[in-house]
Amino acid sequence: MQMKRRIKYNEKKNMGIFMQEKLQNYTRGNGVLEKFLASKRAQKANQLIPDKLRNGRILDIGCGAYPYFLSHTYFNEKVAIDQQDNLVCPADIQWHVLDLNRQSKLDFEDGYFQVITMLAVVEHLDPGNLALLMKEIHRVLAPGGVFIMTTPAAWSDGILHRMAKIHLVSKDEIDEHKFAYTLPLLGWYMGAAGFHMMNVKFGYFELGLNLWAKAEK
Repeated sequence: MQMKRRIKYNEKKNMGIFMQEKLQNYTRGNGVLEKFLASKRAQKANQLIPDKLRNGRILDIGCGAYPYFLSHTYFNEKVAIDQQDNLVCPADIQWHVLDLNRQSKLDFEDGYFQVITMLAVVEHLDPGNLALLMKEIHRVLAPGGVFIMTTPAAWSDGILHRMAKIHLVSKDEIDEHKFAYTLPLLGWYMGAAGFHMMNVKFGYFELGLNLWAKAEK
């Protein structure tokens, strides 16, 4: 009986996520590949998160029109930040509205989160604001916690703009890109924020079109 109840609960939960996703765009604008790309970013982030940290809190900064990644990861407590409000948000996610290009201060206590993610966000931020935000991320990350980020590789910028013209990716999102990053530059930002470079790892995914970085505090 208990197993049947658990199965029914999981079925209802999965159906709820499905219906919420049907009501949401994954990004502003439209793109045929947006759901696929969101799933790839979520998969990479989940691979980089140590299981031992999942009993704590996670903060996803710049989660987008729909918190796809937080809806597809397990944590004891989930918090989302985006520049716009979301009236159709899963009940287990706390939503905070913050325009990161106007305000880099994170309204959380020091060491509050075990994991912080920022997936496909930094390219939308002014570089000066990014430097301030990275220091805030280091401040609110708990000792032993990890910060994970992804961003398009600098060399892929032209490809993304061509993909946007034929609606493979969201033109609204691509046109908003403010800066393109390389791995050494991401390393500089992390070092300036206070992360020790011995605790920072980098790599590529999606055929080298995107970069990932992981820093442990």
